[in-house]
Amino acid sequence: MRKPLVAGNWKMNGSRASVTDLLGGIRAGIGEIPKAEVAVCPPFPFLQMTEEALRGSSIAWGAQNLCTEPAGAFTGEVAGSMIREFGCTYVIVGHSERREYYGEDNQVVARKEAMARERGLVPILCVGETLAQREAGITSEVVADQLDAVLELSGVSAFGKTVIAYEPVWAIGTGLTATPEQAQEVHAFIRGRIAEQSADVAAGVRILYGGSMKPDNAADLMAQPDIDGGLIGGASLKPNDFLAICAAAHASC
Repeated sequence: MRKPLVAGNWKMNGSRASVTDLLGGIRAGIGEIPKAEVAVCPPFPFLQMTEEALRGSSIAWGAQNLCTEPAGAFTGEVAGSMIREFGCTYVIVGHSERREYYGEDNQVVARKEAMARERGLVPILCVGETLAQREAGITSEVVADQLDAVLELSGVSAFGKTVIAYEPVWAIGTGLTATPEQAQEVHAFIRGRIAEQSADVAAGVRILYGGSMKPDNAADLMAQPDIDGGLIGGASLKPNDFLAICAAAHASC
C-alpha cells in the first residue's frame, strides 16, 4: 500500500516569527498522525530555520524550486546540492505558478525533475490543466504532454523516485475544488499513462491532489483509490488546518 504524503507548499509567505509559530504548532500536533508522511516546503530563506526546528521529528521538509544546472553563473538561482545541504528531502518542480508566471515549459520542468533526482532529492512533479483547457476537453492531452516530457528525457524509472501532484489550475486560490470524482478521474489517467510503460512503477508512484484541499474535503478526496495525499497551499499556513488534513491522510490508511 502506498503511504499517504501531505506536503505543505507555503509559497511566498512567512516571516521569522510566523515560521517559528507555524513549525512549532505542526511539530506539537504531529505525534497523533503516524501513518501518513508529512512534509513542509518553505521559501528558501527559511530552510535553515525549518531544519533546526524539525530535526529529530517525523516531519520532512523541502524546497519550492531548483535550477536546471548544477552550479555556475546563474544569478538568483539555487542549486539542488545547496538545497540538499539543508536536509531537504523534497523539492517541488513545475508548479503551475512557475509554469504560468516564469515561463517554465514541459522541457524545463523535465530537466528540473531530473536534476532533483541527480542531487538526491525527491521531486514533487506538478501537472494539471487550466480552466480553459478543461472546458475545451483537453485535460488528458495537457497532462499527458507534461508527463511525457519526463518520460522522454528520463524514462519511466524516473517515476520510481518521484511524487506527482495533480493540480487543477482552475481550483488553486479560487475557492473552487474538483469533486472527488473529477480528481480521481485525472489521477487514474496519470497512473494509467505511466502503466503503459511499467505497471510496477505505476502501482508504486504516489499521486497527490493539489487543488485547494482543506479539512472539510480532505477525507472525501483521499478516499479515492488513486489519490495518495495532498500538496497543500493556503491551509498549510494554519497549523490546525494542516494537521486536520494530515489526520485525514492518516485515517485513509
